[in-house]
Amino acid sequence: MRAHEAGALHGELGNRGPAWLRTPVDVNALVPQLWPRNVARAADGALAVAGLGVRDIAAEFGTPVYVLDEDDLRARCREFRAAFPEADVYYAGKAFLCRAVVRMIAEEGMHLDVCTGGELAVALAAGMPPERIGFHGNNKSVAELARALDAGVGRIILDSFDEIDRLTALARERGVRPGVLIRVTVGVEAHTHEFIATAHEDQKFGFSLAGGAAIAAALRVLDDGVLDLRGLHSHIGSQIFDASGFEVSARRVLGLQAQIRDARGVELPELDLGGGFGIAYTTQDDPAAPHELAKRMRKIVEGECQAERLAVPHLSIEPGRAIAGPAVFTLYEVGTVKDVDGLRTYVSVDGGMSDNIRTALYDASYSATVASRASAAEPMLARVVGKHCESGDIVVKDEFLPADVQPGDLLAVPGTGAYCRSMASNYNHVPRPPVVAVRDGRARLIVRRETEQDLLALDVG
Repeated sequence: MRAHEAGALHGELGNRGPAWLRTPVDVNALVPQLWPRNVARAADGALAVAGLGVRDIAAEFGTPVYVLDEDDLRARCREFRAAFPEADVYYAGKAFLCRAVVRMIAEEGMHLDVCTGGELAVALAAGMPPERIGFHGNNKSVAELARALDAGVGRIILDSFDEIDRLTALARERGVRPGVLIRVTVGVEAHTHEFIATAHEDQKFGFSLAGGAAIAAALRVLDDGVLDLRGLHSHIGSQIFDASGFEVSARRVLGLQAQIRDARGVELPELDLGGGFGIAYTTQDDPAAPHELAKRMRKIVEGECQAERLAVPHLSIEPGRAIAGPAVFTLYEVGTVKDVDGLRTYVSVDGGMSDNIRTALYDASYSATVASRASAAEPMLARVVGKHCESGDIVVKDEFLPADVQPGDLLAVPGTGAYCRSMASNYNHVPRPPVVAVRDGRARLIVRRETEQDLLALDVG
């Protein structure tokens, strides 16, 4: 919501309660931290991105449509690279990946992290230099590992003893020595949703530090000598705002680094602290700027290395959401507006959980605004919902929209660049929306809209 939580009570309390609960809400305002930097209201009150009006976008490409502010995405790549000049900055492709985005991040000097054979295929098809690709995943198949080796992928992040065995056998067959990292589960409980916290012990990723699996894996790789162990990797979760989790993670991983040195006399040259940097979905979120993150993380690593008498390793980080998320908004058309016995107003749009599952899956919060016009109407507390046959088909749980919102209005939801298109589905046989990149007042289609013919083409029965 654009309003703070106290303001959210305004719609329920009316004129009751103290005055600070009844602060007026400007339904036309755009909170800068929620929107791509080239989005603004034009003179007619409608939203425009990089000078192109959303009504023109809807007329040409239809709705729903994901709208990417290309200069915003590129600027975020440059900001991370400038903040971490001594590090390798890997864009986490799982946030959103297509050939056009791969080319954008490559042109901005980024590396790329993939976690499946499909993501690797997109990266290679787009011309990403394979030596700048990292390959994640907790259950990489023999075929996926073989393809990564044959393509010359720069590093593979090992996630299990089975994977060590698979990759070792493949490397021996090919006579190659791929660079690898050991993914370490450090036992840090990130302050985030259970399903996107990835460093606590009871989950599927990585080698347990506390249980001894992590050092056993590192020593096995070093002793065997087939794989080139470059360093350690830790990823504590997603949508994280508190640097304390990175501090604990770095301390524990570098402690393992020291144990490996003491056991084998080898100082591993690299350290990857993962990603998970949070973004603003509502005014409740206060993400740190890349240079602030870099300052904190650099201080943490340097301090721990000094304490362990280690040389500072070459760092890597993996922002995905922090680059793609704020650069995209989803544009919908309102279909129905329904007041339910004065309890709540439901504003139904022509998309829903098939193009943004995060609200249903993670209880995620989003914001929204009427995009096709400005309004002088009073604000009302509404719920934006989709067209799917599910009561949990919610796009925005609570938002102040103008009381005159009506069918035919365009509604924009910011912060949808990460995981929305990537996790989109054909639930209820709804085709997935297109992705349109806008730059210098011009739009280009980078992922086309699915059609009913696409759905039927897979149905061979």
